[in-house]
Amino acid sequence: MTTSLILLAAGKGTRMNSELPKVLHPIAGDPMLVHAMAAGALLDPVHTIVVAGHGAEAVTEAVHAYDETAVVVVQTEQLGTAHAVNCARDALAGFDGTALVLYGDTPFVTPETLAAMVAATADADVVVLGFEAADPGRYGRLVMEGDSLERIVEFKDADATQRAITLCNSGVIACNAPLLFDLIAAVDTDNEAGEYYLTDIIGIARARGLRATAVTCQQAETLGINSRAELAQAETAFQIRARAILMEDGVTLQAPETVFLARDTVIGRDAYIEPHVVFGPGVTVESGATIRAFSHLEGCHVSRGAVVGPYARLRPGAELEENARVGNFVEIKNAVIAEGAKVNHLSYVGDAFVGAHANIGAGTVTCNYDGVTKHHTHIGARAFIGSNTMLVAPVSIGAGAMTGSGSVITSDVEPDALALARAPQVEKPGMARKIIDMLKAKKARSERSS
Repeated sequence: MTTSLILLAAGKGTRMNSELPKVLHPIAGDPMLVHAMAAGALLDPVHTIVVAGHGAEAVTEAVHAYDETAVVVVQTEQLGTAHAVNCARDALAGFDGTALVLYGDTPFVTPETLAAMVAATADADVVVLGFEAADPGRYGRLVMEGDSLERIVEFKDADATQRAITLCNSGVIACNAPLLFDLIAAVDTDNEAGEYYLTDIIGIARARGLRATAVTCQQAETLGINSRAELAQAETAFQIRARAILMEDGVTLQAPETVFLARDTVIGRDAYIEPHVVFGPGVTVESGATIRAFSHLEGCHVSRGAVVGPYARLRPGAELEENARVGNFVEIKNAVIAEGAKVNHLSYVGDAFVGAHANIGAGTVTCNYDGVTKHHTHIGARAFIGSNTMLVAPVSIGAGAMTGSGSVITSDVEPDALALARAPQVEKPGMARKIIDMLKAKKARSERSS
């Protein structure tokens, strides 16, 4: 069954009190809109249409950063949800499969729930996602007769009997695309808000003798985000669920509540994660790796048996091969640390290759930026880089070579050579005492004169 997605992302989100469009506020490192897109993407949709409005340019940029093939259409006037969906009409011209309407500020509906909705369209013309609410509040109510959905009543338009219903509307709808737009064409604004309600298509469909039904999910999946407080609650909910999944999959989280994961974090079985580790987007940690406390990782790959931290930072492009070691207060950026290599203390390695079993001494820096262009450093296998070495890129250190501590290396070093690049040590007997005596005398004269 072919499916296309329509994601509504036009709202300003006034309660966020932000210049950033509401759907771009991040949860687990990605805009909440991307979470909704990612859930729908697992259905392998033919089209993904995002309806933008406020901040359309920024929304478009975020959409295409995740999916270059997605189409963004703009709702220039905010006239209601049915009007928003209708903005996707031209983009879906000729498509005769199931259209699935999602919301950019409702990021936690699962792919399994969406698949169940699409499956339900085999026996119903319109399928709505509902949930049993602990506190129905101001949600729209689903009026059911058996497994048939008769209509959806918005809270502001509901009477006392209807407000007593606890089965509520999430807003997510699945329907054959041409039928969806045909039903929308019949929607009017005869309601308290004077808007085109997407929910009205249920009553219109029933009046035409069509069948509507509801698929239900856990209320947590339907969490909508309208304020900073709700954004924080969503972050907490995501982290709790993501940590639990990792532990079920065999990952050790020593202090789960202190580990923060991104939407796309991948960690293999028997990896060991110490407290206070933060994973940004784009991280893969293989089985058996150890991430020690207070480390920050983003856009990187950590292979089996590697050890990171404590207090390490892996930036985008960092690639640690098997059994590599990156220790405390080390930063790696756009660099390969090959099998068994060690960068254990207080070093920066950027735009570089560190060969197998090389050892990088404390305080080493690959000086990769000349103020205009980044340059590459190549360190060969088994090389030994002495502490406090400055490697001024572009430069290549041959396999098995050594640099003396405190050296500033500006040219290539051949394999198995020792490179020393520092001024000779000069010693002047008694000079330290003379300098101290001179400084004390100067200070005394200054104090007397004041």
